[in-house]
Amino acid sequence: MDRRMGTVRLTSRLRKEIKGFWKSPLLWDYPLSRLTSLRIGGPAEVVLFPQELEELQKGLAWVRTAGLPWWVIGRGTNVLAPDDGLPGVIFVLGARFGRIETVYSAEAGAFVQAQAGCSLPRLVAWCMENELSGLEFACGIPGSVGGGIRTNAGAWGKEMGDVIARVIYLDQGGTLINAERDSLYFSYRRLQMPPEDVVVAGVFMLVPRPRTAIEATCRDLKRRRLSSQPQQVASVGSFFRNPSKEVSAGELIDKAGLKGLRVGGAMVSEQHANFLVNTGSATARDILNLMEIVQDKVHAFAGIGLKPEVCILGGNKESCY
Repeated sequence: MDRRMGTVRLTSRLRKEIKGFWKSPLLWDYPLSRLTSLRIGGPAEVVLFPQELEELQKGLAWVRTAGLPWWVIGRGTNVLAPDDGLPGVIFVLGARFGRIETVYSAEAGAFVQAQAGCSLPRLVAWCMENELSGLEFACGIPGSVGGGIRTNAGAWGKEMGDVIARVIYLDQGGTLINAERDSLYFSYRRLQMPPEDVVVAGVFMLVPRPRTAIEATCRDLKRRRLSSQPQQVASVGSFFRNPSKEVSAGELIDKAGLKGLRVGGAMVSEQHANFLVNTGSATARDILNLMEIVQDKVHAFAGIGLKPEVCILGGNKESCY
């Protein structure tokens, strides 16, 4: 059971309670379309932007006691938000919750801790500046550290689980847990963890490498990404999980003849078939309808069921940061 799915709405009393204890920025009835890369989504009752761990702990304890529904997002790059918006509370772990620090350094390498709200491009840039290697594969992934850990984000044959030394998270009771790598189970696009647990930081195992070499690798990977994926259009990146290492979702969608398929303002990208893009006027319903059509047609064509990689807010889903 997902305990985040409360049933209480934000009454005037609860709104006053938030004002009484929340010191960091907050936004009332704020469009989720402004917080997601798909540019889709109606208003959230309240969006909270914690800046400190203790503040996040206090906020999570409050929503759980109040019985409010709640979700955690980061940069919103892997999120589909509903057209009608969401009741309850959205916690955004953004740049204000994005500190980076070296926790151990030696000649053989370093352990670097980054908070969940740190963007992956910023972390890669920091590693480049400090001549530490291991995260180059993430240089073109637009999400956050928390989302990257939670979804075991990856590219070019590498993934977050390869370089994680420790995951720091808040469990369902609000206790801060330091989980070492050997106690964690990473699988394809997933860290096995209850949806109510909240990742607050990750510690990465990195090795020395000259800055020029890191720059060259990142430049090459960015070039390859730019040449193969749609740019200047709203999307969540790859929409479906690859069925296996041998078969990609994009290949199946392409062979099924679905590039360019449209439902309302949503379209299967003609450049990369695993991108469902918002051409400018798409609704969440358009995206979901297009998703279902693609799933049905690929299943009819290849007998393979595609599963979405995107986090659909409002359902019994994992946190989306």
